[in-house]
Amino acid sequence: MQELWRDLSQVVLADRRLDDVLGEVTGIAARGVPGAESTSITLVRGDRAFTAAHTGEMALAADELQYERGYGPCMDAGRAGVVLRIDDMRTEQRWPDYTPRVLEVGVRSSLSMPLPYQGSAIGALNIYSTRPAAFSSRESEEAATTVAEAVAVLVANADAQDRLAEQARNMRLAMESRAVIEQAKGVLMAQRRLDAEAAFEVLREASQRYNRKLRDIASGIVQSASEGGPR
Repeated sequence: MQELWRDLSQVVLADRRLDDVLGEVTGIAARGVPGAESTSITLVRGDRAFTAAHTGEMALAADELQYERGYGPCMDAGRAGVVLRIDDMRTEQRWPDYTPRVLEVGVRSSLSMPLPYQGSAIGALNIYSTRPAAFSSRESEEAATTVAEAVAVLVANADAQDRLAEQARNMRLAMESRAVIEQAKGVLMAQRRLDAEAAFEVLREASQRYNRKLRDIASGIVQSASEGGPR
């Protein structure tokens, strides 16, 4: 476990895409979770589930078999926030139309750990093996829990950064829109000798009449004025 913690703590986050970071973490899980041969991370966004990263094609194939059906151990773990372990696919009864298919891609046992975030789950860490009961030890579940908690933090931080970036972009666009509208009002006030309120009313009416955004109407007026339009 100490080696696993060390490897996770050394993952570099700065200036990297989330999928690159998660790809490195799946490799750490494949090395650090006893019994693991192939690993993946399923993220759930609304009704959609997808593999954000994987190590080994067996994990990706097993995940996609579940996405085709809309359920399975990794999806159910990610949605319900529960640990789901399968010791032997040949005798597993909970997903009868999944287990025969996943045996064909080499999976004999699996462990799906939910990714906890603010009292809910945002996906699952999925660990697969070609051997039966590969994850029956307490050490396997403890190691998988450690990795899952780290993944949840990484995803939550990335989502928070995305939201901040989107808020900053929206604020910038709002400021740009306000600036061009104020410029257009100035043009109308000079051209038509209107006050600020009347100039804005002209813009608003044009926006409604032509079914265009107020900013686009204003931008057109400013551009026309800068190109030597009517004065």
